[in-house]
Amino acid sequence: MKLRLALLAGICATATALAAEPQNKADTAKGRTIAEQVCAACHSADGNSVIPANPKLAGQIDEYLVKQLTNFKAAPGKDAQRKSPVMGAMVANLSPQDIRDVAAYFSSQTPKPGAAKNKDTVTLGQSIYRGGIAEKGVPACAACHGASGAGVPVQYPRLAGQHAEYTETQMKAWRSADRANDPNKMMRTIAAKMSDAEISAVADYVAGLH
Repeated sequence: MKLRLALLAGICATATALAAEPQNKADTAKGRTIAEQVCAACHSADGNSVIPANPKLAGQIDEYLVKQLTNFKAAPGKDAQRKSPVMGAMVANLSPQDIRDVAAYFSSQTPKPGAAKNKDTVTLGQSIYRGGIAEKGVPACAACHGASGAGVPVQYPRLAGQHAEYTETQMKAWRSADRANDPNKMMRTIAAKMSDAEISAVADYVAGLH
């Protein structure tokens, strides 16, 4: 119950913060130009990355993309909330409007489906995604990311079809707290309770969601 309340609090806090910020209408045409010039080498021009280490961005929730790109950007005198030398360099010269534009562009693209590759762990991955791990206090992934992995705006990203390698890396980064830009430590709290095998199984399972 406490974890569920914390999740709801995180949604409300984020939605309130975003609502308080003045928003200009995103320009997907400009976003496409940015994607082709800045993002395509790693994520492909349409956001359907073919490199397992780099996430697919096509169809991702635009508010989530805005948050992540903003978190990669260091503020004057402050470290970035999400640390990555590569992404930090990529977003350094992007304005808030640029970020909104490119996020809207990738969000509007059609994601290509992925597939689970490890038939021996699909059952475990499905069980965790749909029902969590009760004995460890791990909630179902579907509670925040949706039954089909489509994500729940504003806070929770689309997972369906994402590269298993990328998802696994991020889960382990949450667990070690190398990644720490999650409101109320939600993902860090969840990942800290999961083993390598459990993380790998659920990451592979969500790759095949659609």
